[in-house]
Amino acid sequence: MKVIVLVKATRESEAGEMPSKGLLEAMGKFNEELVNAGVMQAGEGLHPTSKGARVTFSGKDRTVTQGPFPLENTVAGFWVWKVGSMDEAIQWARRCPNPHAGTSELEIRPVFEAEDFGAEFTPELREQEERLRERVAKAS
Repeated sequence: MKVIVLVKATRESEAGEMPSKGLLEAMGKFNEELVNAGVMQAGEGLHPTSKGARVTFSGKDRTVTQGPFPLENTVAGFWVWKVGSMDEAIQWARRCPNPHAGTSELEIRPVFEAEDFGAEFTPELREQEERLRERVAKAS
């Protein structure tokens, strides 16, 4: 199963405070363990929301809002992991160095698989999805 692990933002990360050398070293070691175990598929830190934008959809209307955004439910980084179960993902998350200097939170969410969409995800749509995934893989 594939999961996304969201590193929740803190006041410090939203203020643009960079991690210490020690934390960067600890995270580098943890990421290496994830890669060596075949778990990590992607992972990145994100700039504060002050450098971002949101697009809100309402029917055919689109509204763009420039950051910063309220801290609640804001993400400072992410990993994409391939694991055998949610329990395995939780075990990896428990081994993670604290991502921020103070209290931190990781949120683990399963990524939808093709079979999760049921009959609405027709064979033609599945083929299209596979073609797009192949193109993305070739481009990276």
